[in-house]
Amino acid sequence: MAEKSKILIIGGTGYIGKFIVEASAKEGHPTFVLVRGSTLSDPVKGKIIDNFKNLGVHVLIGDLNDHESLVKAIKQVDVVISTVGSLQITDQVKIIAAIKEAGNVKRFLPSEFGTDVDLNNAVEPAKSAFGQKAQIRRAIEAEGIPYTYVPCNCFAGYFLPTLSQPGATSPPRDKVVILGDGNAKAVFNHEDDIGTYTIKTVDDPRTLNKTLFIRPPKNTYSFNELVALWEKLIGSTLEKTYVPEEQVLKQIQESPIPINIVLAISHSIFVNGDGTNFEIKPEIGFEASELYPDVKYTTVEENLSRFV
Repeated sequence: MAEKSKILIIGGTGYIGKFIVEASAKEGHPTFVLVRGSTLSDPVKGKIIDNFKNLGVHVLIGDLNDHESLVKAIKQVDVVISTVGSLQITDQVKIIAAIKEAGNVKRFLPSEFGTDVDLNNAVEPAKSAFGQKAQIRRAIEAEGIPYTYVPCNCFAGYFLPTLSQPGATSPPRDKVVILGDGNAKAVFNHEDDIGTYTIKTVDDPRTLNKTLFIRPPKNTYSFNELVALWEKLIGSTLEKTYVPEEQVLKQIQESPIPINIVLAISHSIFVNGDGTNFEIKPEIGFEASELYPDVKYTTVEENLSRFV
């Protein structure tokens, strides 16, 4: 059994970062997380870091804007995973520069964790947001850094508790708003599973310089199918309001930031079906549940059942 790679996660206290740190530690990888000194005294993030330490995670103090601290941290590991948030996507050029200088990294996973940024038909302003991630991919490739990209589609913990209804705090029981005709397929993955699949790739030669699409069949639903499943679980029928695509596009143009970005991403997912409207070609990558059939992922039905 080959030794497991040492993994550094940058952005590990963020929304998806926590799940990836935990998955790394639970899979037995020597796991390092880079945090700013100020994070340690933050009451919320301090608790997350205490949990990491209980899992045996090594906490390194550093900052994206402190090149020396980045290089020093990167020199201690084999694999770097970035889970930085949307406002720091372009700052990942600093990670790329530090990886180049350190010279020891055998794989880099940039912050993706959503729609595949090369295979979508998003409108503005989502188009530009995805474009920033695509620029980071091109920079990684130009520098010859070994990589794996992980577009995980929709976070189940974000979309399913409200069935993606703006302003809702629980799934609707009387009426539901559906963008477009409701027939485009989307994918909803549990965050724990996203963490598990991501970590599975780091020592897998098959995923080197490839994309892992997390698109399991039991988590792939059109919005109409999702509503029908919810209706079956609660035993009642919802009143459905469909918003035609032209109206969605008009709302995107007229809404302020960040509502316009959220709407444009929703249009990409639920109207275009940008998570599923392409074939996964072997020269590009693999589908996660096919590549790792041993992972027992949480299905959409299991996820939604919790809210009945």
